[in-house]
Amino acid sequence: MAVGLDKIEPGKITEKEHLVVEGMDISGHWNRMFEPRVLTEYTVDNLEKVAALPGGESLMWCYGCAKCTAVCPVDIVGDYSPRKIHRRTQTGIDLFSSPDLWLCTTCMNCLRVCPKEVNMIQIMPAVREQAVLEGNVPPELQKAFEDTAKHGNPLGQPQRKRADWIKKAGVAVPIIKDLKREVDILWYVGSYPSYHPRGIDAASAAARIFNALGVDFGILGIEEKDDGDSQRLAGEKGLFEMLAEENIATFGKYEFNRMVVTGPHEFNAFKNEYPKLGADFNVLHYTRFLVEHLDKLKPLLKKPINLKVTFHDPCYLGRHNGEYEAPRELLRAIPGIELVEMGRCRENGYCCGGGGGGMWLDSHTKDHTTMRLSERRVREAAEYGADVLAVCCPFEVSRFEDAAKSTGNDKLMVRDILELLDESMKE
Repeated sequence: MAVGLDKIEPGKITEKEHLVVEGMDISGHWNRMFEPRVLTEYTVDNLEKVAALPGGESLMWCYGCAKCTAVCPVDIVGDYSPRKIHRRTQTGIDLFSSPDLWLCTTCMNCLRVCPKEVNMIQIMPAVREQAVLEGNVPPELQKAFEDTAKHGNPLGQPQRKRADWIKKAGVAVPIIKDLKREVDILWYVGSYPSYHPRGIDAASAAARIFNALGVDFGILGIEEKDDGDSQRLAGEKGLFEMLAEENIATFGKYEFNRMVVTGPHEFNAFKNEYPKLGADFNVLHYTRFLVEHLDKLKPLLKKPINLKVTFHDPCYLGRHNGEYEAPRELLRAIPGIELVEMGRCRENGYCCGGGGGGMWLDSHTKDHTTMRLSERRVREAAEYGADVLAVCCPFEVSRFEDAAKSTGNDKLMVRDILELLDESMKE
């Protein structure tokens, strides 16, 4: 018992209505909690429903530090982050039917800084898979799924036209089936470089570069189908497995030493996902492959490109697979280029918005963000005074070119590194 309290008569203890000490009111009703404060007025059933999924467990690990919010590219143009997803499901939002489910681009910047390793690259595909099974899919994404299943590519283009782009290359582009021999390099071209007009520009440039370097390569032509990794991340796991099985069977028909891919998403698929299905390839993104040939490539780069160039790190080449230097080495090798870095680059590079199915979700995301991620990135490139925004992902050229127009930055040129190299090779 405190000293002196035994001398106080029962019933004589009173509380002053206001007790001011050194100018501060410390009256009881200010400094005393008379009953336990209610911490939860809701159930956590929806949070537990996500955590019960294979791959969804880590959402439970969040302890609200909000480090992810500071780096989430969607939050910069909206109201979004893993921490916010955790809190919303904790307080009753059903992620399985929420618009929030489709906003994550699986860019991995949150996981890079998360002390609890809350893994949205596993959580979101797991929940999306259930939403797909229940038919709760945005229409434009559903169309991409259907086009991929029917035509082997998300653009809905005929399979028989997969190799038509080679007519524009101006050089020989061997079809491996016609060669009937082993090649050093199997070049997996990809869907957008095969069909999209700006993708064809990059593919044609790559073909000219490979020929100039004397690379022994072949492409699959009409036998090539989409890698399916973006569809997997968007929740269509069954479609991914179907494509993977068909591609693996096609790859197995031919002899080659290494595979070179045009895009980071294909690189991620063949390097990290296809081995889970029993296919293990020695695969390189084209930037790393060309850096290996830099000694032969540099003498071919004769035409100066006197422009200020900034580079956009693709999420699936950089954060997901650790390749930051190869694209920059190629850009530095081009005479005349002044390479400038944006504030968000390398490990903290911004996202174009195309990953995780975002390539086919612009109509959905525009209702939940102030601008597209690609528009924010284009503005950043313009803020740094760049003449050219250089990329090395087939998703990005069309996304950034559209964004440059919609933001009034028409003077900003968007070029694949392949196009810049090809331009410098012209006498």
